[in-house]
Amino acid sequence: MEKVVEIGKLFAFYASLLTERQQEFMSLYYYHDLSLGEIAQQKSVSRQAVYDNLKRSEQALQEYEKKLNLIKYYDKIQLEIDNLGQVIDQIESRLELEELESLRDILDRLQTYQKGELM
Repeated sequence: MEKVVEIGKLFAFYASLLTERQQEFMSLYYYHDLSLGEIAQQKSVSRQAVYDNLKRSEQALQEYEKKLNLIKYYDKIQLEIDNLGQVIDQIESRLELEELESLRDILDRLQTYQKGELM
C-alpha cells in the first residue's frame, strides 16, 4: 500500500513529464484500479507491455523526484505552514484583532499556494 501512495504522489507532481501513453497506463492502473490484464485487453497490447510501461513510468517518476525534489520541498513547506498556524494559535490572545486577521490571511494564502491554487 505504501508504494501505491508514493507512486500516486509522484504521479500527481510529475505526470505531465511522462508520455501520454505512460500517463494513461499509470492512471488506469493506480487511479482506476485496473489490472494489468484489463489494461492490456483495453489497449490491445500484451500484459507484459503494460507491465514494462508501468515499470518504466515508475522509474521515470522516481528519477524526476531525485533530480527535482519537488515533493521533498512541498512536504517541508507544508510542515512550516502547519508550524506557523500553531504559533498563530498560541499567540492570538496577545495580538490585536487586525494583526491576527493579517496573520491568518497570510497563512490562508500560503495554504492556498501550497495546494497549487495561485491567486
